[in-house]
Amino acid sequence: MIIYNVTIKVDTTIAEAWLQWLLAEHIPDVMGSGCFSSYKAVQLLEVDESEGPTYAIQYSAESKADYNRYIENHAQLMRQKSIDKWGSGFIAFRSVMQMIEEGNR
Repeated sequence: MIIYNVTIKVDTTIAEAWLQWLLAEHIPDVMGSGCFSSYKAVQLLEVDESEGPTYAIQYSAESKADYNRYIENHAQLMRQKSIDKWGSGFIAFRSVMQMIEEGNR
């Protein structure tokens, strides 16, 4: 399992509208690519929110090939849509991780 993590710091002035857009449009668009099997959207706690909240979205891909397909065929368009809509109102940091173990209590 591959996890594509996108951490985003959002300016306070657009935070509410941005979150609505993220949940109603952006995540469905990314999931519509067919490259990911699930996602989690979370808000970071205990971080400096003086300039706005920070969120992380973790998309799960069954394989590195699925992740690579997203990067090659969809990522640029998704990033451009975000920039076109929100300009410099957010900063995004992306990372890719491989699941080693998952457990439940």
